[in-house]
Amino acid sequence: MGSVTEQTPTATELGRFLRARREGLRPEDVGLPPGTRSRRTPGLRREEVATLAGVSVDYYTRLERGRENRPSPAVVDALARALRLDGETHDYLKALAAKAVQRAPVPPSPRSRSVRPTARLLLNTLRPNPAYVVSRTYDILAANQGGERLHAGLADWPARQRNTIRYTFLHPAARHLFPDWDRKARRCVAQLRGIVGSDPDDPDAAALIGELLVKSPDFGALWNKYEVTRAGVGDRAFRHPLVGNMTLAHETLDLNRADGQRLIVYLAEPGTPDHDAMLLLDRVDLESAV
Repeated sequence: MGSVTEQTPTATELGRFLRARREGLRPEDVGLPPGTRSRRTPGLRREEVATLAGVSVDYYTRLERGRENRPSPAVVDALARALRLDGETHDYLKALAAKAVQRAPVPPSPRSRSVRPTARLLLNTLRPNPAYVVSRTYDILAANQGGERLHAGLADWPARQRNTIRYTFLHPAARHLFPDWDRKARRCVAQLRGIVGSDPDDPDAAALIGELLVKSPDFGALWNKYEVTRAGVGDRAFRHPLVGNMTLAHETLDLNRADGQRLIVYLAEPGTPDHDAMLLLDRVDLESAV
């Protein structure tokens, strides 16, 4: 994971994760009394986590400080329980621990940005539903008409820069487009954490994270929370400058043998105002709309 942030050893990244999660918990979250002694740092103390996990304070301290990088699977599971990690975040911790013991990481092969002709045909078949194909790190590689227009203003960027996470944090139109921008931004970062947890040496992820850490204080603050999730389903609200307000459901589907590429499709119930807005987004003449 060190190649993704500040070029630090993976053991240090493991320690930073543990510290961030420890500081995000209150004693009452884990069944401990709040206590009356003032706390110099937020969250749980190291000795409290060590006690909950059944390890020595010295051992846990060495884990946080990067001086110990070989926690056993049993210790990793115990730490996950002590820190109240959910399934996805537990998997992330296990990936960090496994990466920490590797002495000579194998350089990853470049990921293909080529989208199969059949996938492009599928995009057009899905119209009027907005749809696009993204890379593992959310670069938009191909889109149908509605998919191209869904992220207002994204087409103004060069093709290589069109990334939905970059758009969320750096495009001036994003905070207007997403009425729930704070929730959307938090989920973007948690999804990116999940990606680098399973492949910390991914150069595309490293470049994206490095850029956002430099250009977006909001991204940096969320990145340091170490929240983890995977792409999911649900509704997404848009305040679109061309078609107005709409709330669309979305599905994310893996493309077979496509180097991590996924198809994202947006949908609405026929006959609803949201469906009408979606139809309009697919048909509207952009030149007359400007």
